[in-house]
Amino acid sequence: MLTYFVHMRKRQRQRRQQLHTWFQNSSIAFHRQRRKRVLSLMLLEPRSSPRAWSTPRSTRWWDATVPAFTEEEWLDNFRMSEETFEYLCVRLKCALERRDTSFRQCVPVRKRVAVALWRLATNAEYRTISHLFGVSRSVVYRCVRDFCEAICTHLLPELITFPDQEKLKSMAAFIENRWGLPQRIGAVDGSHIPIILSGDFSVDFYNRKGFHSVILQGVVDGRGLFWSVNAGQAESLHHARVLRLSSLWEKANSGVFSETGARQVEGVNMGYYILGDSAYPLHCSVVRAYPAAANLCEIPWKTLSLRVAPSRFRWVSSSPR
Repeated sequence: MLTYFVHMRKRQRQRRQQLHTWFQNSSIAFHRQRRKRVLSLMLLEPRSSPRAWSTPRSTRWWDATVPAFTEEEWLDNFRMSEETFEYLCVRLKCALERRDTSFRQCVPVRKRVAVALWRLATNAEYRTISHLFGVSRSVVYRCVRDFCEAICTHLLPELITFPDQEKLKSMAAFIENRWGLPQRIGAVDGSHIPIILSGDFSVDFYNRKGFHSVILQGVVDGRGLFWSVNAGQAESLHHARVLRLSSLWEKANSGVFSETGARQVEGVNMGYYILGDSAYPLHCSVVRAYPAAANLCEIPWKTLSLRVAPSRFRWVSSSPR
């Protein structure tokens, strides 16, 4: 009986081994046949080029209308001349240029710059700009973001810099020749930049006009050109506080304005200074006009206030926004 049981177990092991071997051979044969069929299909039918789904959009306005713009139309629509537009395209090409892929062609640099400028100049919605230029809304967003980053990285350190002594002297001479205000090198003011904000700190950015914004502080010379910019402070801060948190205040306290370039004016040793409104503090480098309600008894002080306030208004109003 024991011999019969051992013999049956041996035969079962042999059958399992045979079945396992048969399944392996069948699987190998199946995969070989499948590989042959796939290779034959690839040889008989060449692979088609990859395709990607995209919504067809019209670019007629950009291709036909914009090239016919006159100089006045360029200034009216893009807020700059065509020459300045081409200058931006050349300077920012290294940062904005993209490569074509096998799925689709990239957006050219000229169109990317035009999309960003149109958004910044008109504040139009992304949907409107996408229909106008024949691109998607996500492309409009990326164009604006990349353009602003390229401007801050490549052009801001070069075009908006703190003036040296020769530049300060020429700015003061220009203002004195035009408005008769000696040693004045510019005017400072702030502007509200609307933002979309939600969260725990949204109250800090809520201004008195009823919307969320950040403060942009700018200083312009007599020609209305910026030479100092500070942006990003919360709207709840006073303009005087924003000035004290900026690098301009550090320069003023270091004696760059008051000590360098000082000269005698009416028997007083006077250095360079900038002009602000009543929101800014009185400082050896910051002068503000007297308020209209002030009791100015002496005629010279009234005359000074009448000369200072209009000049500051013209500078700040004529500077490019």
